[in-house]
Amino acid sequence: MSASKEPVDQRQEGHEPDTTEKLETNESKPASYDADESDVDGIGEASDENLASLLVEAQEKVGQYHEELLRAKAEVENIRRRAQDDVAKARKFGTESFAESLIPVKDSLEAALGLKDQTAQAWQEGVEATLRQINSAFERNLMKEIAPAQGDKFDPHLHQAISSLPSAQPEGEVIQLLQKGYTIADRVLRPALVTVSAGQS
Repeated sequence: MSASKEPVDQRQEGHEPDTTEKLETNESKPASYDADESDVDGIGEASDENLASLLVEAQEKVGQYHEELLRAKAEVENIRRRAQDDVAKARKFGTESFAESLIPVKDSLEAALGLKDQTAQAWQEGVEATLRQINSAFERNLMKEIAPAQGDKFDPHLHQAISSLPSAQPEGEVIQLLQKGYTIADRVLRPALVTVSAGQS
């Protein structure tokens, strides 16, 4: 009879199992793991470079904004100083202009007082000429009279009532002008003094 064909146990025959194929398979995995780790390191380095560039860009913008802020602040300060200078000059030259307008008036008054043995008519003519000089000076400097006529409506912004009397005129109308008022450039220097009607009693 032929011998039975049973599987031979290599361990019993003294042969070790062939594990070469398995070892090759296992040894190939660490190589792939190393490749993955290098990719992660590359991404981290790229991220660090991006963050550094963003930081530099942000710092440059901050420096630019700071410089623009300083320039704007300096410009505002210059505008403020120029405005103060303009106001000071306006006050100075406004006063000079008005004073210059009054100099001829002073000259006329001094000349009138220097003349002796004047007639009443000559004196009156001299006073009228001086008054015209004053009116001209007022006009050049935007000064106007406040002289409400009888029957005008009382205006508390322009008039000051000294008294209120019963009258046939409607209540709140001007009865009499006691003293003229004046404005300069639409600003009240002195209100007109008036008597106001209280209406019929």
